[in-house]
Amino acid sequence: MSEVTDDATEPTSDVVPLLVPRDGVPDVITTAAGVADAAAALASGHGPLAVDAERASGFRYSARAYLIQLRREGAGSFLLDPIPTAQDLQPLAEAINPLQWVLHSADQDLPGLAELGLTPAELFDTELAGRLAGFERVGLAAIVERTLRVELRKGHGAADWSTRPLPDAWLNYAALDVEVLLELRDAMEAELESQGKLEWAKEEFEYIRLAGPPKPKPDRWRRTSHITSLKTTRQLAAVRALWQAREDLARKRDVSPSRVLPDSAIIDAALKDPQSLDALRSLPVFGGPRQRRYSRVWMDALEAARRLPDSELPPKTPPIVGPPAAGRWARQDPAAADRLTAARAALSDLSKEVSVPVENLLQPDLVRRLCWDWKLEPDSDITEVESAIETKLTSGGARGWQRTLTVPVLAEALNSVVPAEPEAEEPES
Repeated sequence: MSEVTDDATEPTSDVVPLLVPRDGVPDVITTAAGVADAAAALASGHGPLAVDAERASGFRYSARAYLIQLRREGAGSFLLDPIPTAQDLQPLAEAINPLQWVLHSADQDLPGLAELGLTPAELFDTELAGRLAGFERVGLAAIVERTLRVELRKGHGAADWSTRPLPDAWLNYAALDVEVLLELRDAMEAELESQGKLEWAKEEFEYIRLAGPPKPKPDRWRRTSHITSLKTTRQLAAVRALWQAREDLARKRDVSPSRVLPDSAIIDAALKDPQSLDALRSLPVFGGPRQRRYSRVWMDALEAARRLPDSELPPKTPPIVGPPAAGRWARQDPAAADRLTAARAALSDLSKEVSVPVENLLQPDLVRRLCWDWKLEPDSDITEVESAIETKLTSGGARGWQRTLTVPVLAEALNSVVPAEPEAEEPES
């Protein structure tokens, strides 16, 4: 769940603090019998289902759920430990999968829940609803305070939820996360309806529901902190080898990679290029008691990088997939740079007009690809221009409501860009 941010406003006199769940904190379900009882109770309830999941990001490698919170009118709230019950969830899936789920920032929790066979038939995302409604602050606490006049205090969202037993204060926090979600859903639905945006939201919710987990980005090892301090491709190969060894070890142990070996140690080893175990252990971090047991793993990675032929060394810069960085466009393709400037200005104006953030109107990467790949000449037939934009946006995954809003303004913007005249060459003296 989203944390209260530093810019949270002080609660006013009509805001009521919510400190404990109205029915108390339920016991954590840890048995197959408990799952079956919860499933029966939830099946007998009515209306949508409030859902939240607590993960251990920053502590564990996986995105698995370590606690699941559920609430439905007529049934009450439930806290489920999915670790001991992972093989016993079929009754729960049968009870809740046909329902509409209400989550805040659903894309964070849906992948881990899907791993357990729990997937919604319909979705309502209160965080995304806030974005589409034009709310400046869309954390759960901020939206709850604004719409329900309730102060929802936070504080344990970044905790290690793989801890067992879970502290009572954490369980209280977890139960509160679903306490007001159903009321918040109704308030946000009414808000979107009043703004004429409810159908937009439904398209977005369905897109998120079906999206699945994000695809891993290529060459993730290049995101190692301070990698730009390296000078040679051989050093980059060492980083790549150490990063992959760390990744394999982290996955096997289900520990966050940064807790297996910090980025700073990877960079240091690539720079110092130790030739023996003793030399490796003389480096900061590698000589510590927790690292010494894996010294052979790290040394094997470094030796493998040293043995690589030059033809297999990674390039200093990754191969470009798609458009280059926008900052280079003015030099590489001035016309594309002008198109991007015009498109961004048009979308910015549209964003203000409909009170929807620009990034929710269209994915920024899709806008860049549209402007970079554009082939039509200025002042082309407007129908042809709109058709070309519609095709590009559709192939890029833009939803119907997004295309309806953005195609006309993008068509006008792109069709009005006149390529700059080439600068005249200086006459020879």
